[in-house]
Amino acid sequence: MRSTSRARRALAAFAASALLLTGTLSAASAAHAAPAPAMITRMASLGDSITQAAMTCSSLTSCPANSWSTGTTTSVNSHLQRLRAAGSAGLVNVFNDAKSGVGSSALPAQAQMAAGQGAEYVTIEIGAIDACTRTVAQMTSVDAFRTNVQAALSTLAASPAAPEIFVASIPSLQRLYDINRSSLSARLAWSLLGTCQSMLANPSSSATADVQRRTLVQQRVTDFNKVLEAACAATAKCRFDGYAVANYAFAKSDISTRDYFHPSLSGQATLANITWAKTQWVS
Repeated sequence: MRSTSRARRALAAFAASALLLTGTLSAASAAHAAPAPAMITRMASLGDSITQAAMTCSSLTSCPANSWSTGTTTSVNSHLQRLRAAGSAGLVNVFNDAKSGVGSSALPAQAQMAAGQGAEYVTIEIGAIDACTRTVAQMTSVDAFRTNVQAALSTLAASPAAPEIFVASIPSLQRLYDINRSSLSARLAWSLLGTCQSMLANPSSSATADVQRRTLVQQRVTDFNKVLEAACAATAKCRFDGYAVANYAFAKSDISTRDYFHPSLSGQATLANITWAKTQWVS
């Protein structure tokens, strides 16, 4: 009888502890949950020419209206448009702080801009330019890339607006080369524009040195993506895309035929779609 009573008391105590723990975990989860999209009133996008939607207009310039992040072109259905569709009617302060032709060294300053703008949601797509240099030796080192990314994320995390941050991975440069290497137009554009020569120089060559060079460039992209994942994981309210962009097997139609490097208009729509699926409000 006494043994049974002790057992019952122990079971009751365990159940109470379990309920307390469950309540604590639920409260913690709620405290760290992303705010409803309707609460977002200020948004900023950081990065390079991809986020500026370069090569999607009639001229060889940036066209931010077509951006996967803050664009307003209906067919793209950007993060901005999806947030508004989810009820964020007050999202009227929108800033595309990305800049064409820059690498991760520009990211800390962009983060400071976003913090000063009071952005409550910030997207980041950076790293392609760090690997796309004239030679392999000129690529940004992994340590330097890490320093730049961590500095930017720290600035955003310390911002009074405490923004939700979304970090997209870097697309595969090897895939970019593979799907268009047989295209005469692509090879001509890469040569004339001097595009990403670390990967795209001598595109018709299958010489060991060229194959190894391309492998080294793609490995650097892979290393950069690991840095993005780790840095985001160490930052409050930061969501990494889980390699959604890096692993996406984009098609020729996703690439602009102006330079055979940047996303096309439909490519921007693809970016918006696969990244939105990994945001704080969906996954």
